[in-house]
Amino acid sequence: MQTLYVVTHPQSVHHVEGRVGGWYDTPLTDLGRRQAEAIAARLAALNADTTPSLTASDLLRCRETAEIIGRHFSLAPRLTSDLREMSCGVAEGQPQAWLTARRLPVPEAGGLDDTGGIEGAETRRQTGTRIYRAMDEILAEPAGSHIIVTHGFALTFVIAWWIGMPIESLARVNFPVTSGSITHLAENAFWKSRAVVTLGDTGHLNGI
Repeated sequence: MQTLYVVTHPQSVHHVEGRVGGWYDTPLTDLGRRQAEAIAARLAALNADTTPSLTASDLLRCRETAEIIGRHFSLAPRLTSDLREMSCGVAEGQPQAWLTARRLPVPEAGGLDDTGGIEGAETRRQTGTRIYRAMDEILAEPAGSHIIVTHGFALTFVIAWWIGMPIESLARVNFPVTSGSITHLAENAFWKSRAVVTLGDTGHLNGI
């Protein structure tokens, strides 16, 4: 039976600056690092009897989060660019208002191959394809428990992969969560089913 704990990185500098994230590479804030410690403590409690695998997006905000988690397990995270957030192309690092003023609405034909008119931006198909590839590699590992550190919108594609959604179905799906959340995914070996046990839990951040 496989169990996954999918973490969305906590507060990063681009959040407080109001800038577009995507592949724009900013570190955690001081608050974000405290949130990462709380995430790590919660994951340590959830994995008290097992040693999980630990894989993260290679962008700095996820790498820092994964390194803090890894210290609680004496693990070095495996980093991959396949778990990055959807690229926003030339909008990355710009003020959010810059993107809002230029982003075109999704066409009636659907959003699977839409870039919103933003040069260099990824489509949902491109993002989903690389995240599905990352998930195939992670679940091929022998560990029964896996911790995955990724980004807020990227989480949608992790869950879609988990429940077996084909790439062609990714045009409309969205599982919105907040930063610093933990989503628990679990497989039932008897029923051969996969559950979303909790989505975007942030209870571990209370009081921080």
